[in-house]
Amino acid sequence: MPDTKKRADARANYDRILEVALEALTNDPDASLNSIAKSAGVGAGTLYRHFPTRDDLVMAVYQHELDELVEAAYSPWLAEQAPTQALRTWFDRLTQYGMTKSGLGTALAAAVEALHRDASATRVPLVDALGHLLRRAQDAGEIRADVTADDVLLAVGFLWRMDPAGDWRGQAARLLDLVVAGLQAPTR
Repeated sequence: MPDTKKRADARANYDRILEVALEALTNDPDASLNSIAKSAGVGAGTLYRHFPTRDDLVMAVYQHELDELVEAAYSPWLAEQAPTQALRTWFDRLTQYGMTKSGLGTALAAAVEALHRDASATRVPLVDALGHLLRRAQDAGEIRADVTADDVLLAVGFLWRMDPAGDWRGQAARLLDLVVAGLQAPTR
């Protein structure tokens, strides 16, 4: 039983570090690992046990955000929504992801370069998740049949260019409404 508690504590520490690191690195790409550990309520040793280098932490934060975005596309709560509404709701999550990516941009670019990771590898699950939602809306006749997930991902590329210090939420909502309106199947 103590091992189970220890593993649960270690997982909780890991998750808390990721949560704090996301906020800290989004606000300040140069945030120190010690400040992240302190804000997470763990010692520096605990942080370094989970993430031996800064690049490991940055990539873990980014991957965690991507995993949550992809998982959301297949979630039961999204499946309960009408297909076009589910797509629009997922776009809201994509917006948050875009702001995370924007805020982490400097730190992420350095980490990717240092780890020599192929950044396009993160694109495949994102396109698959979007494709899942898009096909559902297309099968329902709500979205044009001639668009692909790649098309839509290019169309929402503005999400990665918005100013995280500005009114990105309002701007994203307006622009995503335009995208969804453009995707809707013509009524006859």
